[in-house]
Amino acid sequence: MHDNIIPESELVLNEDGSVYHLHLKGEHIADNVILVGDPGRVDQVADFFDSVEFQASNREFVTITGSYNNHRFTVLSTGIGTDNIDIVMNELDAAVNIDLHNRTPLSQRKTLDIVRIGTSGGLHSDIPVDSFVISKYGLGLDGLVYYYDYQFSDNENDIITKLNKHLKWNSKLATPYVIASSDRLISRLGLGMISGITVTATGFYGPQGRKLNINLKNHRMHQLFQSFEYQGQRITNFEMETSGLYALGKMLGHHCCTCCAIIANRVTMEYSRDHKKIMDKLIKTVLDRLVAK
Repeated sequence: MHDNIIPESELVLNEDGSVYHLHLKGEHIADNVILVGDPGRVDQVADFFDSVEFQASNREFVTITGSYNNHRFTVLSTGIGTDNIDIVMNELDAAVNIDLHNRTPLSQRKTLDIVRIGTSGGLHSDIPVDSFVISKYGLGLDGLVYYYDYQFSDNENDIITKLNKHLKWNSKLATPYVIASSDRLISRLGLGMISGITVTATGFYGPQGRKLNINLKNHRMHQLFQSFEYQGQRITNFEMETSGLYALGKMLGHHCCTCCAIIANRVTMEYSRDHKKIMDKLIKTVLDRLVAK
């Protein structure tokens, strides 16, 4: 067997030769990829397209590829969590950078621009509901990066050191990590958005400090996040995918960025009255900025 051939057990394909979970081949994927968590939001993004050329659906992974202002886009739902991001990023890259027929890496790698458009909860009273946050950094509480041979930059290591000293983190939990966004996408997308550090939590309730019928271990988590600052960047919001997206994106050589609509403020306890309308505005803003010269 050739050393470069990837075994069937490691690269699982469907009968049509597409990657296992996403049901995609390389020709189905545009250079501009929009990721959304909710499968229902795929149609919300695709409603802005001028035309549609391809659609696929399997489990929570729904894909539509089409055209917006003469630019080709793929919108793909990931579901919730960095475990799903691990599937999506590895299979997206496999589809465009592995010869799926011969099971060998392509000699010429393709680089994708991948933008996550999501909803999020704000962590400061001056980050109002219905505002937009762009994630300069992803702060991972999920531990996904530690399964891979990721080489942190000096800047990322500096933030991690200061952050862990500040948080006095429970040693029984995964060590928090920080990954920077794509500077190029930040500059293209960030005008008028609030820039900050986005916390990627491992759940929606306890891991984000929500208490219903179960007591929380750390009642000061919000306050510790709110009081941290690094070179003018605050911890701005909670969500559940960005750290994994940034980590895997960097290792695979893709440009990644997250833009979130704040639909809840965890300090003022406000919630958006019409988050579909604000998501439409964010989607159009991102699409327009990606196609602008």
